[in-house]
Amino acid sequence: MDEKQELGRQSVHQLHGTTVDDMRDPNQRLHRGLSARQVAMIAIGGAIGTGLIIGTGSALARAGPAAILISYCIVGFIVWIVMCALGEMATWLPCESGFTGYATRFVDPSLGFATGYVYWFKYVITTPNQLTAGALVIQYWVDRDTVNPGVWIAIFLLAIIAINYFGIRFFGEIEFWLSSIKVLTLVGLIILSLVIMLGGGPDHDRRGFRFWRDPGAFKTLYAEGNEGRFLATWSTFVTAAFAFIGTELVGVTVGECQNPRRVIPKAIKLTAFRIIVFYILSVLLVGTIVPYNSKTLIGAVKLQTGASASPFVVAMIESGIAVLPDFVNACILIFVFSASNSDLYIASRTLYGLAKEGKSHRIFARTNPRGVPVPALAMSALITCIAFLNVSTGSTTVFGYFVNLVTIFGLLAWISILVAHIYFVKARRAQGISDRSLVYKAPLGLWGSYFALAFCCLIALTKNYDVFIYSDTRDDPSLYKFDYKNFITGYLGIPLYLILIFGHKIVVGTKGWKPDEADLYTGRDVIDAEEEKFLEQQKMKIKTGKELVYDKYISWLF
Repeated sequence: MDEKQELGRQSVHQLHGTTVDDMRDPNQRLHRGLSARQVAMIAIGGAIGTGLIIGTGSALARAGPAAILISYCIVGFIVWIVMCALGEMATWLPCESGFTGYATRFVDPSLGFATGYVYWFKYVITTPNQLTAGALVIQYWVDRDTVNPGVWIAIFLLAIIAINYFGIRFFGEIEFWLSSIKVLTLVGLIILSLVIMLGGGPDHDRRGFRFWRDPGAFKTLYAEGNEGRFLATWSTFVTAAFAFIGTELVGVTVGECQNPRRVIPKAIKLTAFRIIVFYILSVLLVGTIVPYNSKTLIGAVKLQTGASASPFVVAMIESGIAVLPDFVNACILIFVFSASNSDLYIASRTLYGLAKEGKSHRIFARTNPRGVPVPALAMSALITCIAFLNVSTGSTTVFGYFVNLVTIFGLLAWISILVAHIYFVKARRAQGISDRSLVYKAPLGLWGSYFALAFCCLIALTKNYDVFIYSDTRDDPSLYKFDYKNFITGYLGIPLYLILIFGHKIVVGTKGWKPDEADLYTGRDVIDAEEEKFLEQQKMKIKTGKELVYDKYISWLF
């Protein structure tokens, strides 16, 4: 490594305070306690949520079956590119601060600062929203007048704090089984949808693709003809993006997974399979079993709570299945609890990563003997208490606008990952690191990241395009007025992101890294030593019969 590269390494750490000594400090280290199966299942669980189970219903009613299939396919392809880009960086340097650290090292410390705080904002907003959703799901059985929703919110909050506090191994095992239930539930819904589609329901109605012909594959929105069909299709991209957001949480777990250079590539390679099976197939089947003009569907979309708002449950009701909706509602409750649990985990680790880089108070970098960043966990949990605002029915409307921020924050995180990958590729080429030196390489390389970056920016800028449209086809005359509340909450993330970047640059005086100055090496020796130690321990370990069966027949999945 030449003098200029060494100067770049020293400069980046002078700017945000991270040193190799910090990485060896046991009081500031996370523990690598996540196994391969846990990381793989957490990756699935983080991506499967109410956005897919419930959100597809509103998209179907708004745009039609072909429109949601198109949007989910395109956004799914974008997500796969994002995950491949993240995988290439994470296997080269499994950084404890996650992908915010890559933005800091490879692009500009100010981008890392903005990415970290925007991502943290996202999850301290998402967590209380999930807690509120859990309370609303329970209202399917217990009315809010019987038991105040604040009771359920308090129970869920205490439970997820406890799971996160008892260490990464405990968290990983709990999340593994919760995610397994998610996967099994979705597989069951896919099979049930196929049965209903082929006429196996109580009504024996062989639907096939009939609903693609009548009422049709596309619904118009705000205009007639091709323009209306295009606007309807484009409106579903934000729903698809919301459903996929969270897939990138694998980038947060790299600091706590065992043998990350082996585990992460497997998790990334399975992403395409999961997108096709769990997302594309689900959306395709939903469009065949429920017509977009179904009165039951339109009524369910207006509720937006519990199983009754799911298009899968609408299909069960219309086909005459009476028992399963209660079961699906119970499964949705598990979906929400798992999501809130992993959301609090991500929030605490993101704040920990910011503190490790000197972008937040150093106290948030402190960890207990179990490797849990307790101060960061406490601060994140404290902010999630805003969920109690929803005990008042009047505040739920106001809080609903905060949810609009989640999608834009998630898109900005994807944008940061893609920018970091573009700079990483340029840096390693400038510093003579060949493709053969990589454990994992993004299949579409630099140009794939450029394409995904352009598309993410396009979605981010047009996600709330309907606030600018005034059409005679709108049913509610009040919507002729400019919807400034949705405009603000829909786009607030973009100016906030830019203010954080340029504000940090002005205050701290940072400059972007040139390709030959980017720090690609600091900490690799520590990671290499941990990896060698883990592999040695695995060689010395005597496996039981169950473990041998798992290794031979099941481990290929993970």
